[in-house]
Amino acid sequence: MYSAIAANKRNTVIIMAAFLLVISGLGLLAGYALNEGWSLTLMVIIIAAVYVGIEYFAAGKLAITMNGAREIQKKDCPTLWNVIENITITEGMPMPKVYVIEDPAPNAFATGRNPKHAMIAATTGLLEIMDKREMEAVMAHEMGHVKNYDILVATIAFGLASAISVICDVAWRIMIYGGKGGDSKNAMVTYIIGLVAVILAPLIAVMIQLAISRQREYLADASSALTTRDSDGMISALEKLRDNAKPMQRQNTSTAHLFTVNPLKPKGFMSKLFSTHPPIEERIARLKQNSARM
Repeated sequence: MYSAIAANKRNTVIIMAAFLLVISGLGLLAGYALNEGWSLTLMVIIIAAVYVGIEYFAAGKLAITMNGAREIQKKDCPTLWNVIENITITEGMPMPKVYVIEDPAPNAFATGRNPKHAMIAATTGLLEIMDKREMEAVMAHEMGHVKNYDILVATIAFGLASAISVICDVAWRIMIYGGKGGDSKNAMVTYIIGLVAVILAPLIAVMIQLAISRQREYLADASSALTTRDSDGMISALEKLRDNAKPMQRQNTSTAHLFTVNPLKPKGFMSKLFSTHPPIEERIARLKQNSARM
């Protein structure tokens, strides 16, 4: 677990650095297209660096807001609150802020930058179908994300992936409306390079999310089993999530990787290929295989 925590902290730095490199490249391209040289590139780098700093502190709250979660207190949902509180006591962790999402699709997610600033949200659909044992397993899974610092990596990946999409759109508009007009050959080359960058940058962002999301779900499942000493509870919860699976009403691709199971509507082979979650059957199989060691 300690090696996973260290790896997640390293991955956060790597993702931030990769973001700055991608944005710097787009800034350099835009500067060339507008005959602005390094001045525009430097400005883009400064803005990107400031954004990374803001994202570190604000991305978690943004993820909560985008999914329509409302913060609750113990009196609002004592069962959910008590389950999470008991897990934090067992693990010696701070109590996270607790949220509920009004959505019939059973799901949950954790976000934030560290255990002291963690947030956990559960849908009303999850609260309706899970018994206490299964609820403990799912919340231990989410607290596993918190303990392993998965939430830091996932939250930063969400924020920067969203930013890359917006910046690519802006960069492309600059190419179209502000490119070189005197040299048609250079302008054409610039547009081609710009088009490639605009296509590849979001794809890179998605691949980063895939790389960090699938393995972290297996790790969080294992963390749940270790915390509760009950692999069967997590297996039962996953089986219910599989049998009651439905897309959430709010479809946010940029936050999909945060959830316990994929919250998006499946769209055929490509959606499975680029899914941020491993198949539930594989997660169940791993838990069964490792149950003797839990």
